[in-house]
This record gives sequence, C-alpha cells and structure tokens, in this order.
Amino acid sequence: MAKIGFLGAGQMATALAVGWQNAGLIDAGSLAADPFDTARYAFTNKTGLKATSENLDVVSSCDVLLLAVKPQMLPKVLAEIAPHITLRHLVISIAAGVTLAQLASALPERTRLVRVMPNTPALVGASASAYALNDHATKLDAAVVREFFGAIGVALSVSESQLDAVTGLSGSGPAYVFVMMEAMADGGVRMGLPRDTAMKLAAQTVLGSAKMLLETGQHPGQLKDAVASPGGTTIAGLHALEHGGFRAAIMDAVQAATERARELGAK
Repeated sequence: MAKIGFLGAGQMATALAVGWQNAGLIDAGSLAADPFDTARYAFTNKTGLKATSENLDVVSSCDVLLLAVKPQMLPKVLAEIAPHITLRHLVISIAAGVTLAQLASALPERTRLVRVMPNTPALVGASASAYALNDHATKLDAAVVREFFGAIGVALSVSESQLDAVTGLSGSGPAYVFVMMEAMADGGVRMGLPRDTAMKLAAQTVLGSAKMLLETGQHPGQLKDAVASPGGTTIAGLHALEHGGFRAAIMDAVQAATERARELGAK
C-alpha cells in the first residue's frame, strides 16, 4: 500500500481516494489538504482519511503527491510546496490544461512529474484515465500510475498534446452521459413510465451498451444498425436524434470542453 498525499480534497480527489481504497492500494495514513472546511469534512466523511488545511503537512508525510486543485489555484499551491519538494517525491497532476512544462517551471529541477486526466466513475472502479510523463519520471513511476489508475478502470498512455482532448472527451464526458440518461428517463416519463422505472431502464441501457461495445469490439455504427430494423421504432427514434442535431451537439461539447481546458492551462 502507498501513502498518497492529496493536495485538494474536492470531488475528484475524493472519488480517486475511495476507488483506491476499494482496490486496497492506499495506506490509512494517506492525507489530504484543502483550505475549505466543507471540502475537508466531506473528504474525511467519505474516505475515513485525515484532512488538514496545511499543504506542507501533506508534502512532508507523503512520497506520492496528487495535485487535485483547480487550475486557477495551482500557481499558489506550487509556490508554497516547491521549496519542500525533493527527489523522493512523485508529483501527479490532474489539473485540467496545466502542462508538464508549466508544472516543471514552478518546481525544483528533476522533479518527477505525471499528468493524468481521470474521471469521476473512479468512485465505482470504472474510470477512464489517460496519462503522460515528463522526462524525469521513471519506468517505475509509469508502472505506479498504471497500477493506481488501472485499478479503478482503464488507464491509457497518450502524448501530452492529446490530454486536453482527453479532458474534453472522457474527463467531462460523464456529465454528457448523465444529461443523456436524464433526458432518456424524462422521455420515458413523458410516455407514461414511473420515474424510478424510467431512470433504471435508462441507466441499465447505457451500461449494457457500453459493455457490449467494449466486449464485442464492434464499431458503434454496426451495433446501432443491428438494432435499427427497416421501418421500425429505433430508426424513427434515430431520425428524431438526427433532426435535433444530437451528434453535432455531442461533438461540439467535446470541442468546447477541450478548448476550455487549453484556456485554463494558458492562464
């Protein structure tokens, strides 16, 4: 088990902590720091781990540090911890848009750095994560990242230039899917289904469809065509989606979130 230091105790840090606890990967001595009382309380309440308001308490007691603060807050945090970062530390950042070069410029030379973009289904062991390492990170560091993020879902190595697109797709993606499920359930309610029944059917449909795609390896277009029989109900529904610009809206959402990640990093 590893002792992880969470710098930031928000929803993503909490989701990762819970996921890693469920996977048996983190030590009970792992610690989080956050300036907000409500965040610290929520983190401790959901994980059982201690939380403090002092970032340096985390840096001094943990070898693996997870930067889980908002990009706008990161410069202040880095300035505070930089004098205390040593070669023993592996620094993992999940801050959207902040590049490895930006992180390195604020930390001591030769700091081992990894950028990761996970998503909140880490809470239930089903996260989609992508990561990139700087030149000082070792093969062992890469193995640690794969072990931790692979234990709570899928962890893929990508070039750093692709991480903003990862943010727009899978980092923000759960919100898109939740909106879609809510809309599907609303449609069921409109057509006469009880709310709880409609929601369970919508959620299971999304879960089963994703599982089918991953396990069969078929293109989603093939799987879609297999459901849409000539002149049937499904093709009528698909026509309504096309008429409403469903595909374009999803593509636009990924693009907008990607561009926002780049903006946050630039600032």
